Amino acid sequence: MTTRSKGPGAGFGWLTRGIDVARRHPRPLLGGAGLLLVACLLPSLATLPFQFHAMQPGAQPNPVVFGGLMLFSMLLGLLVVPLYAGYLQVIDAAERGQRPRARDIFKPYAQGQAPRLIGYALVLMVVFVALFALVLLAAGGGLVGWYMQAIAAQANHLPPPGLPAGFMSTFALLMVLWLFLMGFYAISLGQVSLGNRSVLGSIGDGVTGALKNVLPLLVFALSLTLVWIVATIALVLLVLVVGLLAKLVGMWLVFVLAIPLYILMVLAMYAVMFGVMYHLWRDVCGDDAAAGLAPAAI
Repeated sequence: MTTRSKGPGAGFGWLTRGIDVARRHPRPLLGGAGLLLVACLLPSLATLPFQFHAMQPGAQPNPVVFGGLMLFSMLLGLLVVPLYAGYLQVIDAAERGQRPRARDIFKPYAQGQAPRLIGYALVLMVVFVALFALVLLAAGGGLVGWYMQAIAAQANHLPPPGLPAGFMSTFALLMVLWLFLMGFYAISLGQVSLGNRSVLGSIGDGVTGALKNVLPLLVFALSLTLVWIVATIALVLLVLVVGLLAKLVGMWLVFVLAIPLYILMVLAMYAVMFGVMYHLWRDVCGDDAAAGLAPAAI
C-alpha cells in the first residue's frame, strides 16, 4: 500500500472540502452525526458518579476509582468505533453519488466488520496511551499529580495549584504529538474502514502517511485555528443578538432558539470533522483502496 506526500496547500484543501461535503450532503451527514453523538455520549455516563462525588464539598478524588471509571468508559467507547467507520462509509457513498441513509453508520455491525474495527481500536488505544505516557515521563512527570490536585482544589472551592515545572515543554510536546496523531488517526481509520486493509497494515499506513505529510498537517492546524476564531466571533455575536431578543420578548426565546442552534452546531462539527478525515485519507492513499473486497483479517 502506497502512501502519498501532499503539498502544504493540501492542508487547507482538507478543511474546505470537509466543510463542503457537509454542505452538499446535509441529510445523511447531519442525521448520521445525530446518531453518532448519542452513541458517543453513552460511555461518558459511566464517569458521572465520580463527577457528582467530586463536586461534593470536602470530597477527595480517589485516583484508583477515577482510573477505573475512565477505563470502563474507554472500553465502552470501543463499541462506538465501528460507528465511526460506518460514518466514513456514509461520506464515501455520498461522495460517489450514491444515496446513503443516516442509519447506514450501523452497517459495520450488520456486515460483520465490527470485530476487526474493535481490534483496531484496541491497538490504537495501546498506541495512544504509550505515546502520551512517554511524553509525560519525558517532560512532565508531575502533571498527573497536579491535575488531581486541581480537581481536589475545585471540589473544595480552593485556589488552583500553580503550574508544575516543565508544564510548557510538556504542552509543546503534546501539541506536536496531537499534530501527528491527527493525521495518523484519519489515515489509519480510513484504511481500516474503506481501504480493506488489515489492522496492523492500517496502523502502518497511518504512521507513514502522517510522517510524509507533516507540513500540510501543520497548514491544516493553522487554517483550523483561523476558522475557529472566526466561528467564535460569529457565535459571540449570535449570543448577543439572542440575548437582546430575550430581553425584548422573554427568556423562553433563549430556549426555543439556543438549544436547536447548539445541537445543529455540534452536528455540523461532527460532519465537518469526519469530512476532513475522509478527504485527508483519500488524498494520501484513497486511490489505492480496492473497492468491493472482503474485509481483511488482523
